[in-house]
Amino acid sequence: MKKNMLSVLILALLIVNVALTSIMMFTMMGTNKKTAKLIDGISTALSLEITDPSEEGAEAEAEVAMEDIKVYQIPDQLTIGLAKGADGKAHYCVVSISLSLNTKDPDYEKYNATLDDNVDMIKDKIFQVVGSHTIEEAESNTDGLREEILEAIQQMYGSKFVYNIVFRDIMFS
Repeated sequence: MKKNMLSVLILALLIVNVALTSIMMFTMMGTNKKTAKLIDGISTALSLEITDPSEEGAEAEAEVAMEDIKVYQIPDQLTIGLAKGADGKAHYCVVSISLSLNTKDPDYEKYNATLDDNVDMIKDKIFQVVGSHTIEEAESNTDGLREEILEAIQQMYGSKFVYNIVFRDIMFS
């Protein structure tokens, strides 16, 4: 008889546990929905987009057809001194860079002929951007470096006819 009473008691506690767990789950679901709605409202108010940056870059690159691309290779391999990191040692980045140019851009004809003349200014922008990072930052975020270099060159020209940066070779020491 004691075994039956014990089984009935365990069954009753199990049912109470399931009921309380389901109540807690439904209570938390409402709270989660309200929190998600609040975060959406805040991000909308701040005009933030929750997207993957790599997807944005892929979309921008996909917009230019292959037949509309001209690649300009920076002639020299660049050795750039990096900012001192936590270890306090001098580090360097050795990189070869190519610029992808959109031949359908309205500014392409105007600036394409001057690329060879302006290569030193382009190199200077690359030195400024890459040299401002430590070795840890540069190694962990080469895509960020590419984006910063691209923005600096686009600002220099005041045009987006350079639409992508490619690291042919990149080494850190």
